[in-house]
Amino acid sequence: MASKIKRIGVLTGGGDCPGLNAVIRAVTKTAIFQHGIEVIGVLNGYEGLICDETSLLEPRDVSGILTRGGTILGTNNRCSPLKYREGENEDGSPRYIDATDRCLATIEKHGMDALIVIGGDGTMSCTAPLVTAGVPCVGVPKTIDNDIHGCELSFGFTTAMTTATMSLDRLHSTADSHHRVMVCELMGRNSGWLTLGAGVASGSDIILIPEIPFDMDAICQFLDDRMASPAGFAIIACAEGARAAGEGQTISKVVGDSVDPVRLGGIGHRVADELERRCGFEVRTTVLGHVQRGGAPVATDRILATRFGVAAMELLLSGQHDRMITWAGGTIGDIGILEAAGKQRLVSLDHPLIEAARAVRTCMGDRR
Repeated sequence: MASKIKRIGVLTGGGDCPGLNAVIRAVTKTAIFQHGIEVIGVLNGYEGLICDETSLLEPRDVSGILTRGGTILGTNNRCSPLKYREGENEDGSPRYIDATDRCLATIEKHGMDALIVIGGDGTMSCTAPLVTAGVPCVGVPKTIDNDIHGCELSFGFTTAMTTATMSLDRLHSTADSHHRVMVCELMGRNSGWLTLGAGVASGSDIILIPEIPFDMDAICQFLDDRMASPAGFAIIACAEGARAAGEGQTISKVVGDSVDPVRLGGIGHRVADELERRCGFEVRTTVLGHVQRGGAPVATDRILATRFGVAAMELLLSGQHDRMITWAGGTIGDIGILEAAGKQRLVSLDHPLIEAARAVRTCMGDRR
């Protein structure tokens, strides 16, 4: 396999996150300098593969991008080879087609012998038809949610958690000054890793994550004690996927042509409104939103992303493909791309970080 690879493609799919450029840089420089392999950058995720939007990457194109957030290739989280929106039906509804053949045509046209795909579980799912068609693919996991199956730490997560922690820190002073309850809604989709980490790191008083449905009575009781204490204020770190026991998640909208159509959001305001109604405290809500995705990657993510990019090239050149790079047990490994596709890694209820939070009297929204 290694001797046959003369040119590879690389794309970034799904939501952006800090560290994507570091992977692109590592893949490109390793391919060119170590193996004499040409690298084709596929623009705007799978849309670029479907619509033949590509650019040859030279060393100068990836010089100086290690510290930059986002991705120089562009990305897309609303485009799948198996469900590509092309026009409308007669009734005005969206018309979708299977664009796998277009992807294969672009790969053949540019002589790509293999493809390195950087993305989350949705992007890995999008890669499935290419794997089935026989295209050698290697996946590199990225997400600020840290929820990719088989990977204990993804690049982008540490930077997002640091950003979220700093934001929660800033809420402390205003909450203290006004003796208020401050609710901060964080990202994470169906997993609580980001909120749990930032909540513990910031010393938030209440942490609400999707894995532990919350009891509003328990929260109100905790707040009554907290607000009556000398502190006189409280910080609530609330994951966008958090929900009350017996209820569903709060959905802000559904994007029909997206790989992940359900957009969560609004639970922070719901919690704040309910607390004001039931407890009488002055409550304010901050929705952190996409600021968690932005900015330069912290050192940890730059290093991890670089190692992932180099590992992806090594895996491909060893003759192995249709695999995704992982980090588990403090070391780099790999699993099948299809094994990771469409799955999410959630916080276990006995995770040591949950136990540590409870030990310092952080309320997790339940009655424990």
